[in-house]
Amino acid sequence: MKTKAAVIKGIGQPWEIEEIELGDPVSGEVQIRLAASGLCHSDEHLRTGATPLPFFPVLGGHEGAGVVTKVGPGVSNLAEGDHVVLAFVPACGRCRSCAKGMQNICDEGAGLLTGQAIADKTFRVTLGGEPVLQMCLLGTFSPYVTVSEASVIKIDNDIPLDKAALLGCGVSTGWGSATQIGGTRVGDTVVVIGVGGVGINSVQGAASAGARFVVAIDPVEFKRQKAKEFGATHVFASLEEAAPTIGEITWGRMAEVTIITVGEIEGDMIQPAMSITGKGGQVVVTGMGSAADTQVTLSLFELTLLQKRLQGAIFGGVGPRSQIPALLDLYRNGTLKLDELVTRTYRLEQVNDGYQDMLDGKNLRGLIVYSDDDY
Repeated sequence: MKTKAAVIKGIGQPWEIEEIELGDPVSGEVQIRLAASGLCHSDEHLRTGATPLPFFPVLGGHEGAGVVTKVGPGVSNLAEGDHVVLAFVPACGRCRSCAKGMQNICDEGAGLLTGQAIADKTFRVTLGGEPVLQMCLLGTFSPYVTVSEASVIKIDNDIPLDKAALLGCGVSTGWGSATQIGGTRVGDTVVVIGVGGVGINSVQGAASAGARFVVAIDPVEFKRQKAKEFGATHVFASLEEAAPTIGEITWGRMAEVTIITVGEIEGDMIQPAMSITGKGGQVVVTGMGSAADTQVTLSLFELTLLQKRLQGAIFGGVGPRSQIPALLDLYRNGTLKLDELVTRTYRLEQVNDGYQDMLDGKNLRGLIVYSDDDY
């Protein structure tokens, strides 16, 4: 089928709306009519070149939800009409990582930036007869996608699809960074550096886990005020401004967990985060940096003698097949805020406006919402 999509054709270029050719599902795949797609900072990394790609053009978007419209051969757990969330990391359930309970680092994730379908290593999207790379093998900046069943999580029909879309990346990643990877416990002090579409969910995750103090740090006043609504007890514009108060409220013990969720992480951010983390504590690195940046500032003396930990995180450290349903249950009982996360909605043709608003600090999460005119 032919459908429209937002693609970028080179580093530094804007998103362009093009008509693409979308292939039908083969064995192990489904086609989905999307209701919405989140605007995540990771797609901006494609445009800037911070995330290297083997070729252009690339179809963006990796955070979406919709309804299954076609089912390929061999798919037994999904049917036409099912409501689903697309997870930006697949969970095949068969590889060594999945078997060890680490679906969030499923071996199929190795091909996320190749554009080659899990099923047969070919391409489902073409433009002018040439292959198009689907971001995370999804490409939710198009009203229709053809994807592997490994990337699809069935959900109950009562969940609003535009809100469920947020679970495909930002909500699950942020919440799990505080609760699963961070291991926040009752009475802890948790610091979240960067309160965007991921960090705001680390704030509400830490608060839900029973943290005594949740300190949110962001230079944007709008985001600091929003953080209070999601459970932050203290907000600051910078880590330097926050450090004295963190010391005061913890009687010098500092934070048990510090989570770095800025849009673009750099190596010199690590040591300041370690410094406001107490002995035996942990710094969780969730934000993405440039693939070319391999330099980190870190006191090895402090790391060893104060037994601190530096830990990376993807999808919050939890497999999408367990994390997404669990978070939807929390949404139902009012523990997890989803509706309040969406600051602005956009048409697909406004994707560049949405990203500019993100860069200008105007959004917690911008959301592309598809209408009947898009199908």
